[in-house]
Amino acid sequence: MIAGPSLSMVLAPLAAFTVTLALVRYLANGSFLRILDYPNSRSLHSRAVPRTGGLGLMSGILVSWALVPDALPLLLWTSVMLLVAISFADDVFGLPVWVRLLLHGAVAASLSISMLSDTHGWVAAIMAAVAITWMLNLYNFMDGSDGLAGGMALIGFSSYGMVAWSAGNEPFAMINFCIAAAAGAFLLFNFHPARIFMGDAGSIPLGFLAAALGLTGWINGDWPLWLPALVFSPFIADASITLVKRGLRGAKVWQAHREHYYQRMVQSGLGHRNTALLAYVLMLATGASAMWAMTQNTSVQLGVCIAWSGIYAVMMLVSDRYWKRRPSGS
Repeated sequence: MIAGPSLSMVLAPLAAFTVTLALVRYLANGSFLRILDYPNSRSLHSRAVPRTGGLGLMSGILVSWALVPDALPLLLWTSVMLLVAISFADDVFGLPVWVRLLLHGAVAASLSISMLSDTHGWVAAIMAAVAITWMLNLYNFMDGSDGLAGGMALIGFSSYGMVAWSAGNEPFAMINFCIAAAAGAFLLFNFHPARIFMGDAGSIPLGFLAAALGLTGWINGDWPLWLPALVFSPFIADASITLVKRGLRGAKVWQAHREHYYQRMVQSGLGHRNTALLAYVLMLATGASAMWAMTQNTSVQLGVCIAWSGIYAVMMLVSDRYWKRRPSGS
């Protein structure tokens, strides 16, 4: 039985919030690291906004993790820091797509092989590497509207933390609460009208952590493998279906576009604020249903996953039909 959390562990989420709040506030002023996201034909914003918030967000997370010793393997730490460095270089210089994907795949493969190859075999390790690579990229795809990616981090990792806590794994719960706390501080500057964006240096590592910590919780026995997918399903469903549809009609799936369902919501007149608020309701619902299903038998858990698949299918069908009726959606 794991002993109760130490004072340093309890203070870790507070440290994550405080460090992130201070750094993001400083970066939002734009006087340091003046790296701006200029609007273009694919954007949903109309003015230049700093996109360095991910540096403050990830700094707060990494500093706070130091207060939760031995809760994560060193390779996961180094993977996050490497992804922050790669993604920040992309924010500044614009790396070629193939370079980014190669580096993302290498980081994902090294982690999945170290975690799974000896215990679950190479096939499982390869599948996990693909899933991690996809998750970190789709999170980046979904970071295109004020408050959306930060809200998913706040709600998603809070859900992870509460399930890990109920499973008796307090150190791992605190690791996730630290991410949620940092996301909450970032949201104070990113909710509409956003004063700062997280950029790739924030969205790529967050997507990686959603997959990597989801896998870690499964290996630890804290939750079944379906739970991470359901918790983060608002992002997984939107990005996956949108990219599949674009691929089927021959579009270049790696190019920026405005066809995600959340982008349609913003363009339809809901705007950034209402789109984010509606997304939060969906995120809270998937997180709550996942935590509730954890206490039920296997058949109920399967039923919950099937029910959410049906809900997403109906939501997307309604959105597609509405969009086709709009002259601008043709």
